[in-house]
Amino acid sequence: MKTQNVSRTVLAAGVGAVLAATALLYVPELLGQGPPSPPGPAERATIAAHAGAQAALLDLAALITDREEWLRDHPDDEASWAELGAAYTERGTRLGDVRDYPRAEEALRRSLAEKPAAEGNLDAQLGLGALAGARGDWKSAKEWGEKVRKADPRRWPVYPVLMDAYNGLGEYKAAQQAMRSLEGLRKGAVVRSRASQTYRDRGWREDADAAALDAVALAETGAEKAASLARLGDLAWDRGEPDEALVRYGAALGLVRDHGPSLAGRARALAALGRIDEAVRDWRAALARLPLPEYVLEAGELYESLGRDADAEALYERLRTGPWARGAVSLALLDADHGNPAAAVTRMRAEWARGHRSVRVADALGWALHRSGASREALEYAKRATEEGPRSALFTYHRGEIERALTDAGPARRHLTEALRINPWFSPLLAPRAKESLAVLGEPSDELPPELRPEPVAPRTPQAPGTPQQRQSPRKQVAAAGSTDPSRASDAANPGDSANPEEAAALESPEAPEAQSAGSGRPATE
Repeated sequence: MKTQNVSRTVLAAGVGAVLAATALLYVPELLGQGPPSPPGPAERATIAAHAGAQAALLDLAALITDREEWLRDHPDDEASWAELGAAYTERGTRLGDVRDYPRAEEALRRSLAEKPAAEGNLDAQLGLGALAGARGDWKSAKEWGEKVRKADPRRWPVYPVLMDAYNGLGEYKAAQQAMRSLEGLRKGAVVRSRASQTYRDRGWREDADAAALDAVALAETGAEKAASLARLGDLAWDRGEPDEALVRYGAALGLVRDHGPSLAGRARALAALGRIDEAVRDWRAALARLPLPEYVLEAGELYESLGRDADAEALYERLRTGPWARGAVSLALLDADHGNPAAAVTRMRAEWARGHRSVRVADALGWALHRSGASREALEYAKRATEEGPRSALFTYHRGEIERALTDAGPARRHLTEALRINPWFSPLLAPRAKESLAVLGEPSDELPPELRPEPVAPRTPQAPGTPQQRQSPRKQVAAAGSTDPSRASDAANPGDSANPEEAAALESPEAPEAQSAGSGRPATE
C-alpha cells in the first residue's frame, strides 16, 4: 500500500514531463510591445511545464481553460490539442479523477488527426503513452514510448514514461537503462526525483534520500517542492521513522495546504504515533482531495483496527464500486483480506497474463493464493516480490506468513521479525498480526535440525590388557617382528632396557636409518 503511494507520485512527475514536452514555446500575451506584464496563471503553468517543473493545480486548470478557448477558434492547431491532452492527463492523475482521461484521449487523438504520427507528431504520441500509463496499461505505454524514443532519442520527457511502463511490466533492467539515458540528457528536480525512486527500488536507502533532498533543492515551483518533500516523507516512513516522516509531510503541506500524498502520509504517521483523532482527520482530508484506491483501503483498515467496523465497511464498499484507473492490486488485497480470496486470485492472474509482472503484482498474487489455500504456489511469487523489489515491510510480512503456513518455522520467524524491523507500524491491522504470529512460533529451538546434526559415533570397545606387543607403537612392533630371537623381541619392546644403547636409539628415532646409511657411506636402500 505504501509503495503504491510512492509510485503515484512518480507517475505525476512523468505526466508533468510530457506536459513540458508539449508546452507552447511562446506565450502570445508576451509578444506585444513594451515591458511584459507579470505572467498569469495559464502562463505560469506553461512556463513551469516548459522548464519540466510541476505547475500548481490552479495554474494547471487555468491552462486547460485557456487551451480550450483557443481551440474553439483554432481547431486545426495540433500542438495545442496535444498540450491540452497532456494537461488533462496530469490533472486527472494529481486529483485521482478518472473523468479527465477520456477528455485527454479525445484531445490527443484530435491532435493526431490534424497531424498524423507518420508526419512526426511526437507530442501526441508521447501524450498517449503517458495516458496509457495513468490508466495502468503498461504495454501500450511502452509501445508509444518506444516509438517516440526511436524517432527522437534525445527527447528527454519520453524516458519517465518508459520508466513507468517498464516498472509496471517488471522489466527493471530496462527501467534502469532509461534512468541512465534521462540523466545523460537532463538535470533538475524531475530527474533527481526519478533517481530517488530508482535507488529506493534497488534498496539503496541513503542514495534515495540524498537524491530526494537534491530534488527539493532544485524544485522550481511550490508544487514541485511539495512533491519532493512528500517523497522524503515516504522514504522516512519506509524506514519506520514516523517522527521524521511527520516533519517532512508537514513541510510539504506548508507549501501546498491540501497536498494529497502528504495528507495521506501524515495520517499514517500520526496513527503510528498514537494520535488517532488527528490521523482520522487527515485521512478524511486526503480522501476528499485525492481518492486513490490504496488510500481508501489503508483508511478502511485503520478504522477496522479501531473497532469502527461500520466506517471500515463503508470504505471497503467504496473501493469495490469506485471507478479506478489503476486499482487492481488494491482490490485484490481487499478481497484477499476482507472478502473473497478466490476472486483476488482470478483478478491477479489476469494482471499477470497481461504482462503486468511488477513486484507489487507478484506480492498481491502470492498473498491471494495463500489466502485461498495455495500457499506452496504462493511462495514463489512472494519470493519474487521480496527478492526483486524494494525493502518492503508489507512484502516481507506476506512472505513470512506464507512460510508459517508451510511450517517453515525458521524462514517464517526470520521474515516476520524483519518486517517489524523494517517498519513496526507498516499496517494498523497486519503489524499486530505479525507480532501474534511470532508469539505462536515462539523462540527458536537450541536443538539443531536433523539435516545439520552430526552422524553418531559408535563407542569404542575397551581392550583388555594384552601382550606387550599389543601396547607397542607400530614402529616397535615392526622392529620386534623382524627378529626371531625372543630376547631381541623383548629388547625391541623395551629399547630403554637394551644392552646396546645405540641400537635402542636407532629404533626410537625416525631418522635413524638415514643417519646410519650416511655414516656407512652406503645408500639407504642397501
